[in-house]
Order: sequence, then structure tokens, then C-alpha cells
Amino acid sequence: MYQRMRVVLNISSCQLSEYYEGIVNSVVARATDGRTVKFPANVLRSVVQDDGVYGTFELTFDKHNKFVSISRISGEGVDDFI
Repeated sequence: MYQRMRVVLNISSCQLSEYYEGIVNSVVARATDGRTVKFPANVLRSVVQDDGVYGTFELTFDKHNKFVSISRISGEGVDDFI
């Protein structure tokens, strides 16, 4: 059984550079249902755009809370979710 949660991410390309430089290795975000989730920053590679990572995303975890996938739900941040 998989667990899914949606998060709104607003991470600039400057902030992402901290991951690429090895300063940061994980992301902490608040899910739209209020839960806090921490996941490896490298999972963002598939959703990075030129200006960073912006939008609402669905994260999927397995029954052992291991990351499975990330997919973009909508475009540019909080206003898309409201």
C-alpha cells in the first residue's frame, strides 16, 4: 500500500544550488493536510525547471515510508492549490 501526500514547493534556483554544492541533502515541507514531510533533495531532479521548483506536487511513499515518486499536480505555487 502506498501513501501519498501533496506539498506546495517554492524553491528558487539559488536555494537548489545549496543541494548541488552539498550544503543541503534533504527538503522539509508541509503537506497540504498539515503534516510535515522530510525527503531527499535529489528526488527533485525530475521536476527542476530553470527558475527552481515551484508548484503543487504529489509525493508517493511505500509502506515503509521509503520515497517512490514525485509528480507535478499544478504549476506555480500556493495560488494554484487554493
